[in-house]
Amino acid sequence: TKYLGGHSDVLLGTISCSPINETGKFIAERLKSVQTSIGAVASPLECWLTLRGLRSLHVRVERQCQTAMKLSTYLDGHEHIVKVHYPGLTSHPQHATAKRQMAMYGGMLSFEVKNESMAMAVAGAVSTIRRATSLGGTETLIEHRASIEPPERRTSPPGLLRMSVGLEDADDLIDDLKIALDIASQICDN
Repeated sequence: TKYLGGHSDVLLGTISCSPINETGKFIAERLKSVQTSIGAVASPLECWLTLRGLRSLHVRVERQCQTAMKLSTYLDGHEHIVKVHYPGLTSHPQHATAKRQMAMYGGMLSFEVKNESMAMAVAGAVSTIRRATSLGGTETLIEHRASIEPPERRTSPPGLLRMSVGLEDADDLIDDLKIALDIASQICDN
């Protein structure tokens, strides 16, 4: 629903239950009771915001995918980048599958730098890109995944940064990353 709304101002979702097994039937009855008694449905404003977002979805996604490809290509050749995770790159392990299944490769990417200190420095040094945890909006966001995961359940590599690409000009975002990577390199190498 984040991409459908597209402006980081609506929250929707769905719950589905299996009509086949007993657990699914039990949960479905309870959910119907909650929906009937307290009205667990989207408000008119949420519906309007989502409709507004749907009107520009195709244009936004196209731009986000194109920009994500440009960013991934830039990062893939950068000296301070250990690895780029983006299915549009031929170096991605599932590129062949993605190419068969997708016309474009999405507006999300992640990349790894050498360690957590450098990742935090990069995230802190960007200025056009905003540091936040979300996706699908008009603004490009970056987050250090490992720092938001509980330590006992941490699955992200310490140097991993995730980006949700927005609508800014690709060259502006590349310049922002270039400057941030240079700053982070100076901080971490000293």
